[in-house]
Amino acid sequence: MKLTVREMAVFSMLGALMFASKMLMEVAPNIHLLGVFTIAFTVVYRAKALYPIYIYVLLNGLFAGFNVWWVPYLYLWTVLWGITMLLPKKMPKPMAVVVYSLVNALHGYGFGILYAPAQAILFGLSFKGMIAWIIAGFPFDVIHGTSNLICGLLIVPIVLILKKLEKESTHR
Repeated sequence: MKLTVREMAVFSMLGALMFASKMLMEVAPNIHLLGVFTIAFTVVYRAKALYPIYIYVLLNGLFAGFNVWWVPYLYLWTVLWGITMLLPKKMPKPMAVVVYSLVNALHGYGFGILYAPAQAILFGLSFKGMIAWIIAGFPFDVIHGTSNLICGLLIVPIVLILKKLEKESTHR
């Protein structure tokens, strides 16, 4: 996946956009646009979407500290990227709105479950301890998934804008 200078600049800006959006929305716990951006970037840039995703992850660690909470970020967004990669490349817009929003919501609802194995390993939790950790965090996952469902309505418009910008840049 060789990158052009333009792609390096675009992906750097998109990763920074993810980070800035997260910082701006931190006043609302578990409500953010990270899933929206992950899915939108994957739909448009496919495998290369990993660049802005991991720029975001790196920025998050640099600014908030590379601590145990950060370790699951090394795979959490890749799960969403991978699921999105498995979806059909071309869907009718109404179907895409529903499918992308549902995938985004499921990632939010399952965030604690995806996060739990790393926590269990890092903190030496037993399987029962890990399940208790998941249950304790479930109310936050409900907020996360529900907000992801609603925010997921932004995915298709963002995809359309990015595709238009990409098309315009190739015609220059």
